Amino acid sequence: MRQALNFGIVALVALVLTLAPGGGSALNVLLTLLTMGFLAGIALFANRLYRQNRLAIDALTPAQRLVLYGSIGVALLTFTATARLFAVGGLGLLAWFALLGACSYGVFWVYTQSQRYE
Repeated sequence: MRQALNFGIVALVALVLTLAPGGGSALNVLLTLLTMGFLAGIALFANRLYRQNRLAIDALTPAQRLVLYGSIGVALLTFTATARLFAVGGLGLLAWFALLGACSYGVFWVYTQSQRYE
């Protein structure tokens, strides 16, 4: 019952923000703040993940580190260009999925290579 009450309050606030005069700009500010908080959380998680695995990352070969950092960089650029790629249409959407798929495969390749025993 408590969850339904909380959901109702959030829905009421969202309704007021969208219907009130000037609510569109207030809604944009709220969504921007939520997006910034989400991205800051991802950055903190990535920082913690890096600090916990610093020795494992230093143990990678230079080629593996290049692929790992390159994949992460291309993924960040792809997420940054999401709006532009989606505006292109079907080809942009296909390019978005292809780029993220290649980045995912690069990280997976580095992981499998680092786990091999030679």
